Amino acid sequence: MQYGLCYLSVVALRLEASDTSELVSQVLYGDSFKVLEQRKCWSRIRLAYDKYEGWVDNKQFKFIEESDYNTLQKETPLLTTDLVDFITDQNQQLHPILLGSCLNGLPYLKHHFEGAKAEGSLYKSNIVDTALLYLNTPYLWGGKTPFGIDCSGFTQMVYKLNGFNILRDASQQASQGEALSFIEESSPGDLAFFDNNEGEITHVGIIMEDHRIIHAHGKVRIDLLDHSGIYNLDTKIHSHKLRVIKKIVS
Repeated sequence: MQYGLCYLSVVALRLEASDTSELVSQVLYGDSFKVLEQRKCWSRIRLAYDKYEGWVDNKQFKFIEESDYNTLQKETPLLTTDLVDFITDQNQQLHPILLGSCLNGLPYLKHHFEGAKAEGSLYKSNIVDTALLYLNTPYLWGGKTPFGIDCSGFTQMVYKLNGFNILRDASQQASQGEALSFIEESSPGDLAFFDNNEGEITHVGIIMEDHRIIHAHGKVRIDLLDHSGIYNLDTKIHSHKLRVIKKIVS
């Protein structure tokens, strides 16, 4: 088994070993992973954080030793807290990194960082404030950054920045936590899940106060939430059908 560490700001994680393949997620600076299969130009990886799998370009990560990988898994993630920041390499060149990038791998990459950083707060009360950092971020299928994000990437990154680990896809996240019977039982920071006509969970958002929800739909936006689902304040129609509300964090 081989192990890798992402040294660029954001790298595409693709469904197949091709630049034209579907973007299923993104690998951020400092993310570590197992290399499950290696080809000449591509590697299939499993991310350490959420066990998500896909293909990455071999030019966009650095191999690390198993002992270094294991050490990284034991450490509490130290994350960047600004939308955009920079690391400095051995040649004193600047490289941009984005909100929620992991800094634990700095010694292995021989990079230096002087910006704002924090360990997860582990306070549910901070979740909505963190979510607002992504407000108006464009929707991007597979995205996880302030320059493009999908609905479950948004909820995962917001929770990650607050020290809580949830899975990558909306359907996976819906398997976590305690189901609530009514919206009135929820509190800010809980997750609301929505399904399609086939009953498949396809959307997720973060509940706010006053029956509002922040979610990625076209962009990260704030709409109203009722027992039917999300009421879009621009179109004046319900855009998503409510399936279940989950309390992931007490």
